[in-house]
Amino acid sequence: MSSPPTASTASAAHAAANDFAGEPSHAQWADIVQQLGAEIAGPLSTAMERIHDLISTGQIDRQSLRTLKESVAQAREAGMMGQQLARLASGRLRLSRERMHLTQILRGVLAQRSRETQARGIQVRQVLKPIEVIADGSLLFSLLNALMDWALYSTHSSVDLRLDLTPWPAKARLVCRFAHRSLDLLDDPRSKELPRALNSLSWRLVEQTAITMGVLPLREDEAGITVLTLEFPNTVCEEPGMSGAPTGTSALPLPPNEASRDSEYLPSSNSKPLAGSHVLIVSQRRELRTQIQAAIQHMGLIVDLVGSMAEAAQFCEDGLPHGIVFETGLRGADFERLHADILDEVPDFCFVEVLDDAHLTQLSTATADGMARISRLHVPDALPSVLLFELSKGL
Repeated sequence: MSSPPTASTASAAHAAANDFAGEPSHAQWADIVQQLGAEIAGPLSTAMERIHDLISTGQIDRQSLRTLKESVAQAREAGMMGQQLARLASGRLRLSRERMHLTQILRGVLAQRSRETQARGIQVRQVLKPIEVIADGSLLFSLLNALMDWALYSTHSSVDLRLDLTPWPAKARLVCRFAHRSLDLLDDPRSKELPRALNSLSWRLVEQTAITMGVLPLREDEAGITVLTLEFPNTVCEEPGMSGAPTGTSALPLPPNEASRDSEYLPSSNSKPLAGSHVLIVSQRRELRTQIQAAIQHMGLIVDLVGSMAEAAQFCEDGLPHGIVFETGLRGADFERLHADILDEVPDFCFVEVLDDAHLTQLSTATADGMARISRLHVPDALPSVLLFELSKGL
């Protein structure tokens, strides 16, 4: 595992969260890059130890195999977060300003991750008022998923979520509360030291995504409890005389590339950031899996591959991806069970069926069963656009 952040690093991270001052400094990004290297190198060093043991003995026990798999997964996750952070640091983001139903999107994220929370034995308690905000839909989705990644990784209790409005001027306020250490360790002298998970790369992603959006992240860590408050500056109020109008627009400066925009809030062409979205490819043919993966490799997706519907069902037990792309030859009883099971939890879940024969590209809105379809012939050119629509339709 990577070494925990130093006191100065953790203090700097906390200060950046609680003292919003626009764009992060070069020094802050340098700290993030250093932390990224540590969180990739640590797990890979552990994995290399297991590989060397395997080479020297010619065998590996189940515990070592599990450790090897977990270490590679940790390094992979750190790399994926690094890609998302690089996207935020690039300065090339063009943020949209669209009216988003924050409550519905948050509930969708929680539904998407219900299997994961159940598998970990973590209860997510929620008190959510219906609230709309003006925000970039792509980053909003990323922020809520990053928040859940960080909270689920850090908690030693349930995770409490509350969404309400601040007193006038009204602003949407999302509060996430959890215990960052076990209650039976609170009397331990070391309890004053913050666990490394609180200032891990997953926290950095929450923090920097919020700052990029102009959302104020306020975090308090005290007596074993962490409380993060995300305050959204542009909230849609339905009060008399203010219907559809964002409030608190002067509370935080808009990003530089947004300051010159007028008051029209139009949907963006990328309502959900594909960077960080998770797609499972299901095909028994390696060449088809490779073709699908090559077609979408530029989209910033997290991609996993399995060879059968039974493997797909097993993969989904611990947590759902955001979409499944599968070859038509695997349709059968196993698929129908998986399809029905997932739609019970997430009615807008993205399924894309890849057919061998010539076929018109169809979005889910144009088919009787609500499933997108594409011919293998059109995968290189059309699959990215199909996924862009299908992964965004739930927002």
